[in-house]
Amino acid sequence: MKTEKINLHTHCTFCDGKNSAEEMVLSAIEKNFTIIGFSSHCIYPLTSDFYKTPDDEWHIPENQIQNYLKEINRLKEKYSGQIQIFTGFEADYFEAPEIGSAIPDFDVYKPLNPDFLIGSVHFVNTPKGFYTVDHTVENIRENLIKLYADSRTGLVDGKKAVCEYFEAERQMLAKGKFNIVGHPDLIRKRNGVLKLFDENESWYREEIQLTAKAIAKAGVVAEINTGAIARGTMDDVYPSAAFLELLHSYGVPVCINSDCHNAPDLDCAFDRARHIAKKIGYSELLYPIGNKELIIKF
Repeated sequence: MKTEKINLHTHCTFCDGKNSAEEMVLSAIEKNFTIIGFSSHCIYPLTSDFYKTPDDEWHIPENQIQNYLKEINRLKEKYSGQIQIFTGFEADYFEAPEIGSAIPDFDVYKPLNPDFLIGSVHFVNTPKGFYTVDHTVENIRENLIKLYADSRTGLVDGKKAVCEYFEAERQMLAKGKFNIVGHPDLIRKRNGVLKLFDENESWYREEIQLTAKAIAKAGVVAEINTGAIARGTMDDVYPSAAFLELLHSYGVPVCINSDCHNAPDLDCAFDRARHIAKKIGYSELLYPIGNKELIIKF
């Protein structure tokens, strides 16, 4: 049976994607997608200048948001007979008293009128400062030492770092109002190299169970994200099979997204993700768009 192809997690050159929005649309049409949703990184209403360095800015600049909206609307009209196109954001959660806050929430994003919102945690704020878990191994290692290392031994408290990441995610789920939770265990991305924690440890299992419960309570869809496979940073989907099993047990619906940054990867590992979902017990995917929920049966 041919399965309808949908991707709501797509980045283009308005943020850190490698291709223009139109190139992404053309790739989607070539790959027989029926729906593509754009989800530029956004930390609204904060400006991304707060973390900017000379070689690192991956959120849509504040002065480009309206151009982004206009371009996606233009593409909706141009390709209306070939594919459905939707406008969204991957909305970051961040809170720091000295900087401000960004909450993935439809009320906050109302001026931008998105069709959907993906709520994600990339940044973790600590009393010593903040860092992003979605960076190079070298950058993350440097920040973990700065923020989590014991002053006497120099050893990094990996458990504390992981627990603070998941706590930030639970805060986002409690405070925000969005459709989809993005890559809910992103903290795993560099763990294969950094060896920060063991996913089989009881405390880690407790953290993902608490987070799965929070996802269920928030009533959002959890994405099965294949982006790490496409970029070669981890040979697995987000969330892990163990996390997915918990989500399934709590009745949390799922969708499959590629977190695409490069047009050829738009459907990367979709078959693998479907196989994992089916093995765990899922029989359908749910894509929330606007006021509608599109259900795709396996």
